[in-house]
Amino acid sequence: MSEHRSRARHRRSGKFLAVGLPLALATAGTLVYGTDLLPQQQASAATATAAPAWATATADGFASVDALGQRGTYGGRDGRTVTVRTQADLEKYATAAEPYVIVVAGTITTNPVGKEIKVASDKTIVGSGTSGHIVGGGFFLGQGVHNVIIRNLTIRDAYQGVWNDKEHDFDAVQMDGAHHVWIDHNDLRNMADGLIDVRKDSTYVTVSWNRMSHNNKTFGIGWTENVLTDITIHHNWIRETEQRNPSTDNCAHAHLYNNFLEDVSGTDITSSYGNYSRGGTRMVLENSYFQGMRNPVVKDTTATVVQRGNAFSGTSGRNESGGTAFDPKAYYPYTLDKAADVPVLLKSGTGPRPTTGTTASAASAEASTKAVAATTLTVAQDGSGQYRTVQAAVNAVPANNASRVVVSIEPGTYRETVKVPSNKPHVTFQGTGGSRKDTVIVYDNASGTRKPDGSGTYGTSGSATVAVEADDFQARNLTIANDFDEGANQSLSGHQAVALRTAADKILLDGVIVEGDQDTLLLDTAAKDRLGRVYVTDSYVVGNVDFIFGRATAVIDRSVITLKKRWDGSSAGYVTAPSTAANRKGILIANSTVNGDVSDRTFHLGRPWHAGGDASLDPQTTVRNTTLSAAIRTTPWTDMSGFSWKDDRFAEYRNTGAGSGSASSDRPHLTDAQAADQEVADWLAGWTPSAS
Repeated sequence: MSEHRSRARHRRSGKFLAVGLPLALATAGTLVYGTDLLPQQQASAATATAAPAWATATADGFASVDALGQRGTYGGRDGRTVTVRTQADLEKYATAAEPYVIVVAGTITTNPVGKEIKVASDKTIVGSGTSGHIVGGGFFLGQGVHNVIIRNLTIRDAYQGVWNDKEHDFDAVQMDGAHHVWIDHNDLRNMADGLIDVRKDSTYVTVSWNRMSHNNKTFGIGWTENVLTDITIHHNWIRETEQRNPSTDNCAHAHLYNNFLEDVSGTDITSSYGNYSRGGTRMVLENSYFQGMRNPVVKDTTATVVQRGNAFSGTSGRNESGGTAFDPKAYYPYTLDKAADVPVLLKSGTGPRPTTGTTASAASAEASTKAVAATTLTVAQDGSGQYRTVQAAVNAVPANNASRVVVSIEPGTYRETVKVPSNKPHVTFQGTGGSRKDTVIVYDNASGTRKPDGSGTYGTSGSATVAVEADDFQARNLTIANDFDEGANQSLSGHQAVALRTAADKILLDGVIVEGDQDTLLLDTAAKDRLGRVYVTDSYVVGNVDFIFGRATAVIDRSVITLKKRWDGSSAGYVTAPSTAANRKGILIANSTVNGDVSDRTFHLGRPWHAGGDASLDPQTTVRNTTLSAAIRTTPWTDMSGFSWKDDRFAEYRNTGAGSGSASSDRPHLTDAQAADQEVADWLAGWTPSAS
C-alpha cells in the first residue's frame, strides 16, 4: 500500500461545498454562480473580472485528499477570472500554463464536431448560471493534468446518429492519466461515445450532483491493468442510459453513494446494467436508488461490492454483492442522505444552478438567491406550489417583463389551455419530473369545437392547448398534447387540433414531447412580414396530417418525428406543411429520425400550404442528415389545394434509412454547395439558442 493511502489524509483549502447538500443550499459564499456583465465587459470576447465567491469552492470526496503533491482540488482559485463566449477564447485560457477561473457565458458550438478541448492544470471551468453550453464537443484532460474543476455546464449533442457508435469517440469529459479532478453540477447528454471517461490510472476524482442522460455509454472508469484509481461518485441522476452506469474497472477505491439510476419505461432506451464492479475493483455502494433498472448491481468474481442501505424499485436481473472493500471515512468525511429521499432530492438538485452574481458576503448571497426566487413561479396541482394551474402562473408574470421568468411545473397532468401573450416575453416552462412524460399540459379543442360562449368555433389556430405569442419563450422537460378524439367526433366539422402554437421569435423547445394527430405543431409568426425563429432539439413531435406546419423559420434538430395512424387505424399522412413567405427560410429537419408504427410507403415528407390561397408564398421544407423509416413514400413530396410542390422549395440531403432514396425529378436532392447554405446556423440567422 502506498504512503498516501496508508495515511488516508484529507484536507480542503478555502471554503468547501457541504457534503450531502444541493449546491443551492450550500454554505453562503460558495453558492453564487456566474458574473453580472457590465456593458464594457460584454463588448469583450474574454473579460478579466474579480474572483467571485464560488471560485473558492473546493472538492469533496477523493478529489479532496492530499496526494501526489496536490493538496485537494480547488481549480483556478488562485488565478484571474475570465469570461468567454467563443471556442477560441475558451481554448486560449483552458490550455494556458497559469491558473484561471473560466466562466462560460453562452453557447459554444465546437468546430469540428466532437473536438475535445484540452484542459491544463489549475483550471476552473464553470457555466454562468444555466447559460453555459458546450455543444458538439467536450473536454480532455491528459497525462499529469491535475487540479481541475468542471462545473455548472451543459455539455451535449455530439451524437452522430449511431447508437452504439464505434467510430466517434466524442466524450463530454475524458481524462487519461489526470488526477485531482472535480466534475460537479453539470448536465451531460446526447454524446457520440461516453459522457465521462476516467481512463489510464486517472485518480483522486469526484463526480457529484450531475445529471447524465440520453446516452448509450454513461460513465467508464479504468482501461488499465493497474489497480490505482480512487474515485467518489455521489448525488448523480443517471437516467435513460443503456450501459456503464458506471462501469468501474480496476479501481482501488470506488465509493458510490446517494445516486439515482432511472430507466424510464416505455421509451426506446433500455438499461443493460447499472453499477458494474469489474476486474480488481473494490466498491462501496451506499444509499443509492435504482428505479426500473435491469441488472442494477453487477460484479465480476474478481471484484468486490459492499452494499449498504440501497433502494430498488421495479428492477430485475442481477443484484450482487460480496467481498470486503474499505471504509470511505478513513479517507474523507461525508454525510449520507436517506435512499428514499434521493429521487426527489436529485431531481431538483442536480445539473447547472441558475443563481448568478459576484458577491462574496453571506448577506449579498442571500439577496441574490431571493432575486432568483422572485423570478421562479412554481405550479403544483396539490397546492404545494404557488399556483395550481399553468395559466395562473403565466397571469402572474408582470407585463413587459425585462428578464427571464421560469414557470416550474411539478409532475402531473394539467388539463387546461394556456396562452402566453405577446407582452410577456422571456418565459420558460420547465417540467420538474424525471421524464418529459411526467409533466403534461393537455386539452382537446379542435378547429370545429364550439366556444362555450356560443361565438363560433375555435378554428385551427384557436384550438391550441398552449399558445405562445411572446418572444424568447422556452419549454423544457415536459409534454404538450392535444387529445381530441376524432373517432368520437366524426360529425364535427374541422378536426385540426393543435397541441402547441407559436407566433413569435426566438422560441426554444428543448427536451419536450409535442403530441397530437392532425396539425400538432403550428409554427407561425406574429405577422406575414415578421421573422419567427424556432429551434426544437432533443424532442419528439407526434402526429399524422400536416403535423409540423406554418410560416415560421423553424429547425427540428436531433429529434424524433413519430408518425401516427389515423383515427380509423389507417396509415396516411404528411409530416410538414410549410407556408413560408417569399425570401424567408421555412422548415428544416436535420440530424433527426422519422419513424413510427405505420404502414410502409404511406407518408409524405411534406406539401405546400398556401394559406388562404396566397400565391405569393414560397413554402420550404428541407430534410437533411436524417434517418427515414420505410413509412416514407418513394416520391416524398406532393401537391396541396391546387399548388404544385415543384413550384416551391422541397429538397433532401444525405438522408439514410429504408425511406431514403436517390435523387430524381420527383425527389430533388441538394448539391453539396446548396447544402452548405442550408445549415442550422443559416436558419437561425445570428440567433444562438441558449437554455436559461
